Amino acid sequence: MKNSLLDAFNIEKKKDTRVALTDYEIFADKKLLDALRTKIVENLIDKEMPKDKLLQEFINEEIDATIEGYDLTNLERSHLFNLIDDEINGYGPISELLEDPNITEIMVNSPKEIYIEIDGQIIKDESVSFINDEHIIRTIQRLIQPLGRTIDATSPMVDSRLADGSRINAVIPPLSTKGPVITIRKFKESMTTVDELIRIGTLTPWMARFLEASVQAKLNIIVCGGTGSGKTTLLNIISGFIADNERIITIEDAAELRLNQNHVISLETRTMNYESKNEVTIRDLVINSLRMRPDRIIVGEVRGKEAFDMLQAMNTGHDGSLTTLHANSPIDALNRLETMVLMSGLDIPIKAVREYIENAVDLVVNIERMNDGKRKITKICEIDGFAGDEINLNDIFVFNQKGLTDNGEVDGEFALIEKQPKVYKKIKARGIHDLDDMLGNLPKRDLENKRLKNDSFLASMPTLKK
Repeated sequence: MKNSLLDAFNIEKKKDTRVALTDYEIFADKKLLDALRTKIVENLIDKEMPKDKLLQEFINEEIDATIEGYDLTNLERSHLFNLIDDEINGYGPISELLEDPNITEIMVNSPKEIYIEIDGQIIKDESVSFINDEHIIRTIQRLIQPLGRTIDATSPMVDSRLADGSRINAVIPPLSTKGPVITIRKFKESMTTVDELIRIGTLTPWMARFLEASVQAKLNIIVCGGTGSGKTTLLNIISGFIADNERIITIEDAAELRLNQNHVISLETRTMNYESKNEVTIRDLVINSLRMRPDRIIVGEVRGKEAFDMLQAMNTGHDGSLTTLHANSPIDALNRLETMVLMSGLDIPIKAVREYIENAVDLVVNIERMNDGKRKITKICEIDGFAGDEINLNDIFVFNQKGLTDNGEVDGEFALIEKQPKVYKKIKARGIHDLDDMLGNLPKRDLENKRLKNDSFLASMPTLKK
């Protein structure tokens, strides 16, 4: 057996104790750093770069001219250059945060108040800062300029997506009383397959197989959950189960879905500013999509009057439609859907609305962000008729949380309800028999008490048992 050099010479490997230094740990004089940074940036903006000079040379000359007379160390001077370089060639102080693959969300609340999300946990990042509110607005404008969007007093809010698929929301005064605010939800390249969700414990292989068969069988599915629970990520992944020969139309406020099928048409809303009335809403796009000969309609999020049109599409031959909505549970999702249909302004009896929902929707998938920051699909339910006047929901898969472990992780297990779901018949009718070993031998549903059957894949994969 070969030993490494460290083992051969009995050298103890030292742990890497390096930590990220903040702006002000490198450059102790806060006022001087901000003053120099402001002056250099303003000078670079005002001056025209000579044609015979490179940008890096131009920046260095301006820094040298500005810091003349100040006794700066090499580290301070180098740090100042990096800040200015990010300002000119990147996105200011948040350039490195945008490039860090481990950061999933960036929240700028004020010049010195920047939060990030890592592994589901939100922490304050002390390593970066802005000069002032104008610096934040300048960064927003740089971020959204390639998107053809603007932000100013007449249009003080923007909701769009960056070139890499990340979603940016920015609000400035007078709408934001605290000052300009940026929220960037980053697109994770790694989180694009169901295998990745299984690896991190969001669902089990049985649940993945069930969702894949359900999508292929053209069941209408609603993904629900709270803010930041991972609804859009899950929608994107299960949309990947759609066959490559189907015509898919996606409808979103900001195009976040990334489907790899060949025949995908992406539609995006257009917001209205104070000078224009040419707003195009989700509802407008849903209505228009029906004229585009879709095999599938995927709505990024239903939040208003478009709910009625979405249900209408599901009820009129556009099977296999997918969407998300904000709700804390499947029951809440149906109640909210009911409310949104009533918002459409049509005089429809409440019973008729519920019958419409019951006929249109097959499955409701609930995903949650747990106490430890990890996302889990806590329920997969089917809609099965009525219980009195209320829509009846049958659980198919559930996540039973028992508590928290000593290190703060959620302790629980996934389970399959040991009753054959009604949608199994629909799946088989489409010629899909992939679930026969999982659901074929289960007793059909009746009025008996539900029993739980632990997912056997879970027992063999203890890493998923979180």
